[in-house]
Amino acid sequence: MPAKPVKSILFVCLGNICRSPLAEGVFRAVLAERGLDQDILLGSAGTGGWHAGSAPDPRSIAIAARHGVDISGQKARKVVADDFSRFDLILGMDRANVRDLMEIAPIGQRGRVQLFMECAEGKIRDVPDPYYDGVEAFASVYRMVREASEALATRLAARASLPVSGQASSTI
Repeated sequence: MPAKPVKSILFVCLGNICRSPLAEGVFRAVLAERGLDQDILLGSAGTGGWHAGSAPDPRSIAIAARHGVDISGQKARKVVADDFSRFDLILGMDRANVRDLMEIAPIGQRGRVQLFMECAEGKIRDVPDPYYDGVEAFASVYRMVREASEALATRLAARASLPVSGQASSTI
């Protein structure tokens, strides 16, 4: 995670219609539940642009709605060069996404690119692409994204409460 405070996060998957819009919506909901939704800019994008302008996959919309999260207004887009300066943290849903992002990221901004699950939970694991699978795969991805979003929000909140000097404070 970047050393400076995280004020913006971009979630990235392959086509920006299944996992990353779900992650954006779920993380936004987690932040709202904690009263932090005004403090951070969120977005999602794909490493490929073939779905640009499309709404999320209907199965992603449905699983999100089942849990009270509305992602129906999102539109798919491809990652662009400006994203690497606009977002403090760019989270790939799987290792292939991270590899693709590292290939296009400017050298000085590659530290912003991380694997979502590793950043959130400290575990190197992918959020699997449910596109070619059934509804249960989307439910499984939702559960993974929700748990990771909770963990990431907790990590970000803990970092925000640390003293700026890096020294522990004490009360005597």
